[in-house]
Amino acid sequence: MSVQDKIKELEEEMFKTQKNKATEHHLGLLKAKLAKLRKDLNTSKKSGGQGGFEIKKTGDSTVVFIGLPSTGKSTLLNALTGSKSEAASYEFTTLTCIPGILKYDGAKIQLLDLPGIIEGASGGVGRGREILTVARNADLILLITDVYKPDRNILIKELTNIGIRIDQKEPDISIKRKERGGIEINKTVKLTKIDEKMMKNILGEYGVHNANLVIRTNVDVDQFIDVVVGNRKYIPSLTILNKVDLVTDEYYKQLTYTNFIPISAEKKENIEELKKEIYEKLDLIRVYTKPRREKADLGEPMMLKRNSTVRKFCEYLHKDLLEDFRYALVWGPSAKHPGQQVGLSHKLKDKDIVSIITKTGNI
Repeated sequence: MSVQDKIKELEEEMFKTQKNKATEHHLGLLKAKLAKLRKDLNTSKKSGGQGGFEIKKTGDSTVVFIGLPSTGKSTLLNALTGSKSEAASYEFTTLTCIPGILKYDGAKIQLLDLPGIIEGASGGVGRGREILTVARNADLILLITDVYKPDRNILIKELTNIGIRIDQKEPDISIKRKERGGIEINKTVKLTKIDEKMMKNILGEYGVHNANLVIRTNVDVDQFIDVVVGNRKYIPSLTILNKVDLVTDEYYKQLTYTNFIPISAEKKENIEELKKEIYEKLDLIRVYTKPRREKADLGEPMMLKRNSTVRKFCEYLHKDLLEDFRYALVWGPSAKHPGQQVGLSHKLKDKDIVSIITKTGNI
């Protein structure tokens, strides 16, 4: 029996099993087995040489478009960046990955228009695995739907199956294997969604029989399995509802869909608002450089993730800079006073100006 056949068999068993207190442990173990098989399937696909799209990351962040065929992804890329991605009214227009750059408030954001996915994409249907693999390396995922296909559940299901967790935080759980002594569990929170017996059984499915666990998050079975599997990606998303210009106000009001950004890529309606939402969701800050005894360079900023430290700023400039680092001088929102002297652990804020002082001078 192939791995895919085993996956299908487990899915059918889970579907037929009633969900109640008496079956929760059985269902938990089935989920653990299913996650292990999917991990094995992904690993075998990679080792088997199934290539993905060759994408070179550029810019300050990468955003990918994930949607069903013919939801207007290519038209949206053109509206956001001016790129000439082919667009047409029939499905599967985009057969490869089309990149573009969105420039916004000092940031250069790489946008990737990927082919549409269909149900079963995570299992390889319609080059789906190649498409979804690109999404694993993204900083933000745009879930593209339209007024005629407003349901994003298929997209989330396929992303979930390949190990992407949309809009979730990585559980704060540490698992350290040891040679003997069994499973020792230490908790800083009360667990209400999973018990210790279930955790030990799940670990056993993965051949872990001796380990120290430190749990700081009240997780459920699925989240605990994610930690044990260990190859999950936690990526924020925005949901786009395209083609709103094609329906009446009455039709639009009847949609039960919530938490989406309505746009018309064709008519370029609400595109500026979408650019703003993308930038804010990426959670970037602008940091400027200031050579010592010179004016600050307030031209093109360095874009860093919010809460980045001076250490990260140095790594961004040059990886060898840390070895020659003495201290930094900071002007701006994060400084207690202009030109505050700080160390590598100092957290920077938007519009800070930084001067790095090295053992041999400054940059």
